[in-house]
Amino acid sequence: MNEKVKNEIIKLKKEKNFLIIAHNYQIGDVQDVADFIGDSLELSKIIKDVEQKNIIFAGVRFMAETAKILAPEKNIILPVADAGCEMADMVDIQKVLKMQKKNPKAKTVAYVNTTAEVKAISDICCTSSNALLVVNSLDVEEVIFLPDKNLASYVKRNTDKKIIPYDGYCYVHNQFNILDVKRAREKYPDAKILIHPEAPEDVQLLSDEILSTGGMIKYPQKSDFFKFVIGTEDGMLYRLKKLYPEKIFYPLRENPRALCVNMKKTTLNDILLALRKESGEEIFVEENIRLKALKSIENMLEIS
Repeated sequence: MNEKVKNEIIKLKKEKNFLIIAHNYQIGDVQDVADFIGDSLELSKIIKDVEQKNIIFAGVRFMAETAKILAPEKNIILPVADAGCEMADMVDIQKVLKMQKKNPKAKTVAYVNTTAEVKAISDICCTSSNALLVVNSLDVEEVIFLPDKNLASYVKRNTDKKIIPYDGYCYVHNQFNILDVKRAREKYPDAKILIHPEAPEDVQLLSDEILSTGGMIKYPQKSDFFKFVIGTEDGMLYRLKKLYPEKIFYPLRENPRALCVNMKKTTLNDILLALRKESGEEIFVEENIRLKALKSIENMLEIS
C-alpha cells in the first residue's frame, strides 16, 4: 500500500511541479519521497534557491516559517497544520523582553528553533552547529541565549562571554540521561557515541562527540569507526542507515525510543493530500515581523 501511495506522490509532484522537503527526523516513508532531506536551516536555504514555487515542507511549523522568511515569494505548505515544536512554544515574548530590559548590555541570540516573532526581537540567530561561532562574533560580553538551556550550556563551556539562558528545552533530547550513555558504553563498547547539544550537559560530557544533526550526517563518512550510537531523535537513524549502509547505527535510548511526536505526525497520506490541495496549511508571516526576523537570520549567515 505504501509503495502505491509513494508512486502517486512522485507522479503528482512532477505533474504539479512541487518540491517536497523533509527534515531528518521525519518518518522513513516521508524521507523516501522527499527531494531534499536535511536540517531546518539547510532546507530553508535550499527552498530559497530552487526554481519551484510550490513547496511541501515535511517538518514542524517554525521550520516552514523560516523558509517563508527567507523565500516570501514561495508557497510553503505545512502538510499537518498542528505539527508544532514544544521548545519553540516555550518562549514567552514578554519574558524575553523583560530579560532584555534587565540585561541592557546583552545581545539576544535566538536558536533557529524559534517562532518568527522570537527571531524578530532577537539580534541574531544561530544553529546548533554555529552557536559558538555566533556568540563569539558578537561585540558584547553578555548574551541572552534562547530558548534551549542545554545548547546554552554547551556554548557557556566554550566561551568567555556571560551566557544568560532561557529556561527552555527540547523534550526529546532532554530525556537522555547518563544511564543511557552508560548502558550504551556497556552494550556497544566499540562504538562512537554521538550526542546532540540539545541533550543535558552531563550527557554531553560523557559522549565522544557533540554534534548537530548536520554534523552527525557528515561524521561517519570521515570516521574510521564502524559502529555509532546516535543521541538524537530516532528519525536520524533511518537517514544514516541509508547514507552509510556499510556502517552500523544504534539509538542511544532503545526503550522507549527518542521520538518527537510532532515530527512523526506527517504521513505519506498527508503529503498526498497536500499535493492534491485537500489538506495542509500555507504558511504566512506578517511582513513587519518577517523583515525583522530576516535581519536576525541574515546577521547569522554573514558570519557562518
